[in-house]
Amino acid sequence: MIDKKSVLKIIAKEIEKCEVCKEGKSGKAVVGEGNPDADIAFIGEAPGREEAKTGRPFVGRSGKLLRSLIQDSGLKEEDVYITSPVKYLPDRGTPSSSDIAHGRIHLMKQLLVINPKIIVLLGSVAAQGVLQEKIPITKEHGKIIKKDNKKYFLTFHPAAGLRFPNIYLPLLREDFKN
Repeated sequence: MIDKKSVLKIIAKEIEKCEVCKEGKSGKAVVGEGNPDADIAFIGEAPGREEAKTGRPFVGRSGKLLRSLIQDSGLKEEDVYITSPVKYLPDRGTPSSSDIAHGRIHLMKQLLVINPKIIVLLGSVAAQGVLQEKIPITKEHGKIIKKDNKKYFLTFHPAAGLRFPNIYLPLLREDFKN
């Protein structure tokens, strides 16, 4: 029987070869990383410049914040999985709806393999990429949505905490305590 790690590698190769994923984007593919048996998966938006250079998710400023929030909440990085719907750095900043919709195909394959108990959606792009709906995170953060026998936890993207530390950082820390 083929193990989860091998299946995730096959999906990673599909992403690296996917021409649609690369359209209007640059850098290395950032497929995600972490424990294939993770109970918790963190879903971001798209790679930033640092991520596109290294091929690893959340290694820039937002990533340092996310990783510290994960540790502060009592979790270990090696026990979680971190990825995004969009797997390449968008040339225009925020990913388009079509980028998110296409990336979702690969993301859902990954989540099917990992099968986490809780999926943490970091911001509205993550929510759109997974749940296929626009959710006002400012109103809904800190809540759990149950859908398709899964639990989704809504919170802000760490970038919001960096951009507006007085507003979002305390809310982000509070959400992570839950």
